[in-house]
Amino acid sequence: MMRRIGFALAVLLLSACGLHPLYGGGSSSPVSGLLRSVQVGPIAGQQGWLVRTKLVDRLGESGSTAPQYRLDVTLDDNLTSYGLRADRAATQERRTLRARYQLVDLANGAVLLDDTAGSDASIDVVSSQYATVAAEQTALENLSGIVADQIVARLAVYAARSTHGK
Repeated sequence: MMRRIGFALAVLLLSACGLHPLYGGGSSSPVSGLLRSVQVGPIAGQQGWLVRTKLVDRLGESGSTAPQYRLDVTLDDNLTSYGLRADRAATQERRTLRARYQLVDLANGAVLLDDTAGSDASIDVVSSQYATVAAEQTALENLSGIVADQIVARLAVYAARSTHGK
């Protein structure tokens, strides 16, 4: 009985603090609408293609409506060797993918959001060069998804704040 009362009290307190679901209203919510109205600009390089593809997939860029916003992304992809053996050969690599992105209002060219996202991964360097290159590529693909998720999450938070006047 006390647990039920405690749970009901917690629910009442949470609703009083102004918390609301980010995607409340589903696909017709203002957040979803803003995300669908973002056009992702071209991003240079293989890593740019990967990130852009993942962003378009996550944003639901449909092409059926005229975009209201453009997302400009610049990437910095860095591969650093460390963990040197006695013969000075690397035993580890760190792949770092950083993105600087801007949400631009197409109506007036104003930059509405200017932020960064990034992640890194550690790669074992093995005796097979093919295996090491495959691990580097897999790390890049995984990092591209992580960076795209961070960007979309930040855009969703921006959309929620702008539609709620905060």
